[in-house]
Amino acid sequence: MSFLDNLENNLKALEGREQGGLEDRARRDADRKQTLAAAPFAEQLKNGEFTKVLMQQATRAGFQLRTKVNFTWIGTTLRLDGREQRLELRPTAEGVMAVYIAGGNEIRRERVDLGGSPDAVLQTWMGMISEQKRRDDEMAVAAAAALADDE
Repeated sequence: MSFLDNLENNLKALEGREQGGLEDRARRDADRKQTLAAAPFAEQLKNGEFTKVLMQQATRAGFQLRTKVNFTWIGTTLRLDGREQRLELRPTAEGVMAVYIAGGNEIRRERVDLGGSPDAVLQTWMGMISEQKRRDDEMAVAAAAALADDE
């Protein structure tokens, strides 16, 4: 390989690295801007009265349905898990979004008013859990009937 061929290959490699580096930097800058824009909402979500009331009511409602509700903070996102249903409160630049997830699939998304009551959000999510519990109970009864028939 000649000196010129080697030089040309090195220049192509450097151009490829620079282009990818610029794209990475632009993506990081955009992520940083989004994080900074969402920071006030994230702080309000983490320390606000809305979250405290939501956690208390979700625990109480889960107990009534005989369902353990798990709370997890993932970065600035609050995740509530119950049965196969999930509710994520995600801070964005426009406010906090409630994302309802069933079986790993996003069902719906709506904006949350952190100054208001968590009742509407909780009622929607508990309805999803209640429906899941009903299906689970029906499957348990069917399985018990199938076992009784086998004996």
